[in-house]
Amino acid sequence: MIRLTDSEFEKIVSYVKSNYGINLIQKRQLIEARMYSALTEKGMNNFTDYFALIKQNNSGEVTNLINRLTTNHTYFMREQAHFDFLKKAILPMQEKTNRQKNLRIWSAGCSSGEEAFTTIMVIRDYFGMREREWDYRILATDISERAMQGAKTGIYTADSLKNIPADWKKKYFRAEAGEMFSLRPEVKDQVIFKKLNLMAPFVFRAPFDLIFCRNVMIYFEQPTRDKLIQKFYDVLKPGGYLFIGHSETIQRESSPFRYIEPSVYQKGYK
Repeated sequence: MIRLTDSEFEKIVSYVKSNYGINLIQKRQLIEARMYSALTEKGMNNFTDYFALIKQNNSGEVTNLINRLTTNHTYFMREQAHFDFLKKAILPMQEKTNRQKNLRIWSAGCSSGEEAFTTIMVIRDYFGMREREWDYRILATDISERAMQGAKTGIYTADSLKNIPADWKKKYFRAEAGEMFSLRPEVKDQVIFKKLNLMAPFVFRAPFDLIFCRNVMIYFEQPTRDKLIQKFYDVLKPGGYLFIGHSETIQRESSPFRYIEPSVYQKGYK
């Protein structure tokens, strides 16, 4: 195993934090373990040479670095309370007040896509035959191209589907070889995947009704979280909602968001 020197560790941590907001200060062993194969593949025997390659703005290697250092574990219906709230509170209100019947939803830090695809299934299940009247494609973004490439295939393991209702499994998936399941086009085609760094400026053509950013901010320090939360607030419609992970919190005394229930926040109406 190639070991990180103190200097190399500080450089990598600083680079990832300043460019991507991810704090790896407690992840020295993770960096060593996950980057070892990258070094050996290139015939390098120290992290200094590899970091020099990163600093050359080699986009392929930067992508490789982020893919290796970020964890992308999720599954369908994760943190189900959010999807229950979507179905019981948000969608009924949208049906009463949204005359354009245009829902804008962003899955920020979408990982392998289960969050966005679950949302599509919830919407279809709620509206039923009325679903055709609505425009509700979801923007799903992540910094990891590897995770999104998997999501774009729409193919998942049986374990990932363990919390899906049995009728949804029959309705929205096709069984494939090797106990794999593929999403049907009516779900898969409703999600648009794009690479996006949450530390970069947000440029969207219109504000969102709902933003998911769950279990992403756990990697960030508080000042970075605060800035990101403000950015989410700025791109939400008045009355729009932000869902964060159940292990995450927003500082209520300094945040512009209105607390609704654990991990659910709303932008107020002016």
